[in-house]
Amino acid sequence: MSRNSLKIHLSIGKIQPGSENKNGSPVYTDSGTCEHLSELRSRVGSNPFFNFRGCVKVRPLGRASIRREPPNELVRCGACGQAPPRLYACVTCAAVFCRVHAPSHPVGNASDPSLHSIAVDIDRAELFCCGCRDQVYDRDFDAAVVLAQTEATVIGSIQDPPPQPENTRKRRRVEYKPWTPDVKEQVLIVGNSSPLPSQLGNDSTTPEVQWGLRGLNNLGNTCFMNSVLQALLHTPPLRNYFLSDKHNRYFCQRKNNSVITRSSSDNGNKNSTMLCLACDLDAMFSAVFSGDWTPISPAKFLYSWWKHASNLASYEQQDAHEFFISVLDGIHERMQNDKGKALSPGSGDCCIAHRVFSGILRSDVMCTACGFTSTTYDPCIDISLDLELSQGSSAKMTSKKSHNTHKKEAESGKFSQNGRISTLMGCLDHFTRPEKLGSDQKFFCQHCQVRQESLKQMSIRKLPLVSCFHIKRFEHSVIKKMSRKVDHYLQFPFSLDMSPYLSSSILRSRFGNRIFSFDGDEQDASCESSSEFELFAVITHTGKLDAGHYVTYLRLSNQWYKCDDAWITQVSESIVRAAQGYMMFYVQKMLYYKASENQVS
Repeated sequence: MSRNSLKIHLSIGKIQPGSENKNGSPVYTDSGTCEHLSELRSRVGSNPFFNFRGCVKVRPLGRASIRREPPNELVRCGACGQAPPRLYACVTCAAVFCRVHAPSHPVGNASDPSLHSIAVDIDRAELFCCGCRDQVYDRDFDAAVVLAQTEATVIGSIQDPPPQPENTRKRRRVEYKPWTPDVKEQVLIVGNSSPLPSQLGNDSTTPEVQWGLRGLNNLGNTCFMNSVLQALLHTPPLRNYFLSDKHNRYFCQRKNNSVITRSSSDNGNKNSTMLCLACDLDAMFSAVFSGDWTPISPAKFLYSWWKHASNLASYEQQDAHEFFISVLDGIHERMQNDKGKALSPGSGDCCIAHRVFSGILRSDVMCTACGFTSTTYDPCIDISLDLELSQGSSAKMTSKKSHNTHKKEAESGKFSQNGRISTLMGCLDHFTRPEKLGSDQKFFCQHCQVRQESLKQMSIRKLPLVSCFHIKRFEHSVIKKMSRKVDHYLQFPFSLDMSPYLSSSILRSRFGNRIFSFDGDEQDASCESSSEFELFAVITHTGKLDAGHYVTYLRLSNQWYKCDDAWITQVSESIVRAAQGYMMFYVQKMLYYKASENQVS
């Protein structure tokens, strides 16, 4: 089959023999590049691939290939007539050949073989040297491919453009060094501090309880509140914020003239301001980290939350995840009003709740007909994951430690009846996997100007300081008019690498290893340096949908503690791994430091 019948759209500009520079010297030289590619560039000019973007076709998911006419015609090697997976087209004459016959193509053009040594991979739009028998790299070629890909992409947003970070410049990470007090600071510490009391007495043989571990009394079906509060009270950035007096409840009340008593609010005083959840949380931090180990009753916090979420004000059991969202929303709403200016939640600057938990999700909807892509960005404070069953051996990033855990769980009956096990990595894989939207969800393609079938893919553009993963264990069917709880076991790691789920990683797998950034994703590159997370809290749910109990497991100084309302006990890692996780809290590893084993006594 001749190259004319294939009608492959391929041209690198007007390449004509004898178009070298007047002085005969090459315009482009690079000691690290292929000599055949350097010879081609010296013959045809500094940018021979300037018009190449017109030859590129962008397929769904942004993959680039060489345009051909008719589109569905099978391309074959001009020498052997076969159609192997990898075919190449000469950038000068558009002749098609396979890898076996690639070396003979320049020889067959004896009149000027230097112009026929470089070819392009038809299905991958990558340069290939027939003389070197290997792929070669050219910056201008990649620029042409990327330009064609970006021309098929539109960046939009449902409300606002994606929030920009305060400082887009990359900052050099400062190595963490422990602080050691000097002589003056030691005098101040000794004269203005007192040792923390021990819950277990002064017996030196008994282990000391971690600072900040304090039980919360159940006020009547309030285990959902106690479990979330324990996680929030031990969230490192949130704890540091309140313990450093960044939000002083007395100053906040004085500033807003809202020294509120519960009795005045109950009497219907319309002039009183809504109770501040941040102030009540500040009071909780003061009480929990006071050094007293007796359980406390978070009645004031419960009352303030009832005022904020009046539709949930009852002594009935509530969903812990719904309570978590409601509390962060209450803190955000109050601090937003105090600042008096509207800031985007995705920027993380509006309040401490979003500064700690807020990230940005990227959603790409791609037309399956032309490859046109519509992108939107949405802020999020947690990620809800479907409990996806996956083969334990095929889960991404499975380490030797997790493999041993698989064996133990299999022996203890943690595998489901079909021999499969759910993992947090598998749930994240499912969350970021391209999904074909149904025929009833066709989106309007701005390129085709009609509604087309499409693929949707989610990714994480910006990682928060603390990532909260919510597992969808409660299913509600409107059609079947029934609700049920999913009791499948979920395996979750203690250390988690989020880099495979970042938008930058997804785009690299979609576009190939191009050196250019896409859509201003320099922000993703900064996320990659802080993509490692450590687990510090797990909220579990046991029982049925309408009659269950919430418990929190906390990780302090690499030791796990079970917080069951007013009771706090030390547990082993195996107990935590076997728990039925409902919400998992991970903090960036760069913010997670082990506490000293030798506490002040």
